[in-house]
Amino acid sequence: MFAQWDYGLFQLINGWAGGESPLNPVMKIFSENIEYLFYAGIITYWFTRLLSNRRMVAEALCSAVVAMSISAAIGMFFYRDRPFVSHHVFQMIDHAANASFPSDHAIGGFVIATSIWLFRRKEGYVWLAVAAIIAFSRVWNGVHYPFDVVAGALIGILTSVSVHKLFKHSAVAQKWLSRSLSLYEKLEQKVWVRS
Repeated sequence: MFAQWDYGLFQLINGWAGGESPLNPVMKIFSENIEYLFYAGIITYWFTRLLSNRRMVAEALCSAVVAMSISAAIGMFFYRDRPFVSHHVFQMIDHAANASFPSDHAIGGFVIATSIWLFRRKEGYVWLAVAAIIAFSRVWNGVHYPFDVVAGALIGILTSVSVHKLFKHSAVAQKWLSRSLSLYEKLEQKVWVRS
C-alpha cells in the first residue's frame, strides 16, 4: 500500500520532467551541482573567523558524519533499487544503479541547512529551502522515490538537532569543542604570523 502511494507520487513528479519541461535544466543543476554551494557556504562561514560560525560549522560536520553513518547502517539492512532500475522513468541525469534509500543528497543538504538554521535563523530558512529543492529535484530527475528524500531529510534534520542539543547540554562535549576550536585558532594565528 505505502509502496504504491510512494510510486504513484514518484510518477506524478517525474512525469513533469517527461514533457520537456523548461524546468529540466534547473532541476538538473540542483540535482548535480548545487550541493557544492553547501560546501562553499561551510568554508565561507568558517573563514569569517567568528567563533559562533565556527561552532556552527563544527556541529554541521559532526552531524554530517553521524547522519552519513546512519545512512550506511540503513543500507546494510535495507536495500531499495533506484526507480530507473525497476520502472520506466524519465531519467534526466546519469546515476549508478546503487541503493536508493535513503537519499544521501537529502541528508547532506538538510544536515547542513539545519545546522545553519539552529544558529542563524533567517539564513537557515534559505538554506533549508535550497535543500528541499535539491531533494525534490532528485525525484524529478528519476533517481529517487519521494520517501527516499523525505527519509533523508528527516535523518539530516534529527541528527543536526540531536548533535546541537548534545553540544548545548553536555559539559564534556562543550569542553571538547571549545578546546578543539582553541587549538585550531592558535595554529591559525601562527600561520598568519609567519605569512
